[in-house]
Amino acid sequence: MKRVLVVDDNMASLKQIGAQLSGNYQVSLSKSGPQALKICGQAPPDLILLDVEMPDMDGFETIAALKGEPEFSRIPVIFLTGNHDVATELRALESGAVDFITKPAERNILLHRLELHLQFNDYQTDLENTVKELENSIVISFADLIECKNDNSGGHVLRTSKYVEILGHEVLRKGLFEGELTTQDVEMIARAAPFHDIGKIGVSDVILLKPGPLSDEEYEAVKKHTTIGARVLSNIYDRTPTQRYLKYAATVAEGHHERYDGKGYPKGIAGNEIPLCCRIMAVANVYDACLTERIYRNALTLDEAYEVIAKGRGTEFDPAIVDVFESCYEKFPAMERNNPHLSGGWNRNQS
Repeated sequence: MKRVLVVDDNMASLKQIGAQLSGNYQVSLSKSGPQALKICGQAPPDLILLDVEMPDMDGFETIAALKGEPEFSRIPVIFLTGNHDVATELRALESGAVDFITKPAERNILLHRLELHLQFNDYQTDLENTVKELENSIVISFADLIECKNDNSGGHVLRTSKYVEILGHEVLRKGLFEGELTTQDVEMIARAAPFHDIGKIGVSDVILLKPGPLSDEEYEAVKKHTTIGARVLSNIYDRTPTQRYLKYAATVAEGHHERYDGKGYPKGIAGNEIPLCCRIMAVANVYDACLTERIYRNALTLDEAYEVIAKGRGTEFDPAIVDVFESCYEKFPAMERNNPHLSGGWNRNQS
């Protein structure tokens, strides 16, 4: 049963509307905007019926607060008010409401309008999820093609994306980097992660598949995959600015080989100058690289891979992100390619 939240400072009106909806929906009642926001935080409704004229926090302030929170912004809001003023109705629609109904509302009309908006919202959500799944499938398939250039088609991009998601949520849970990371940011970074090595499309296969150590010139060529990837993704983002994850993807592609001590590439920036998404990606990327068999080296064991991350604390990696990794790495999916009998350096002499 769909959940509807009714917000009105008039108790008589609140109870009347609640009675009209009872039996068709799971109804919650709120006498104020702040109380409505609290209810949404506890159990987000599927639709909100909101009065305009309320003391302290009116309907316009309430909907603004809702639209300002990513987890509430998609909840359809219908203004239900006794104010018949055209200017008020226009302002309500401009504020993000999906409809405007004047009180008193006839029960069947009210139920019909609610059902229309609930069905439309479900349809829109399903459509967006379908498009998102299609986009993600294309992204993963394309990223896997790029990984084949590195003799690795075993799901590296999927695993690193999952690691980033786990690390990001753990950062949020611990309250770290306040103001720098939100739940929506974590989702964007996880979607961006598969693109981190897309710049390898511009690096010679002869170099990427070389079984031995790289020469200085070859290593410089490999390093260019960061700037190539960032340039390609930035150009795509400029053409499709609604796809915000591509902005994160460009940042991650460029900065996932930067080191906390400033000895990374391509810019050689250090510490918090490195974007947070890149500092998270660096740990996820190296950890999976450790566990993956490559043409130029064997895979490490889980314990050995853990030690690589731990030993990189404060040099290669952000100490805070390493602490987060150590607290949650057991949540990472098991590596099918990991063989406890194999060991060796996690990278070549210079990569």
